Amino acid sequence: MGEHSERSAKAQEEPPTQALPPVAGTPARAEMFRDAEDAEALEAEERRRANWRATRARIGGLLAAVVRWAGLVFALVLAVHVILTVGGANPENGITQFIRSWAEPLSMGFGDLFTNISDPKAQVLVNYGIAAIFWLIVSSIVAKIFRRLGGI
Repeated sequence: MGEHSERSAKAQEEPPTQALPPVAGTPARAEMFRDAEDAEALEAEERRRANWRATRARIGGLLAAVVRWAGLVFALVLAVHVILTVGGANPENGITQFIRSWAEPLSMGFGDLFTNISDPKAQVLVNYGIAAIFWLIVSSIVAKIFRRLGGI
């Protein structure tokens, strides 16, 4: 029990601790709050930039998907035209005329690329087949460009 009395005697001898005045170079309370506001503003700016990057990536991905699907549909129209022509479909049929009316502008000059082929069906197969492959390749390249631009 003697120890307890010694401790309390020492505690009475020590002066109570007091808050230290601000030292030069340390921020005052107002400056600390200002720094906190700046930190919050900085975090908000970083979140906004992250949201913009995510939005840009989503838009780039969406545009890439649209381009890929458009290229696929164009190639499909050209392939159906080749199948109808090589298969001997009636040229006066409405479906055949509709597909041909879409396939001719989509061939982009490939429709008469090779004119020295004697068989007209083989000529359609080669020329419109090349046009279909062209659309698949170009749409793939453009889609990759959109994805990369969206991911920057």
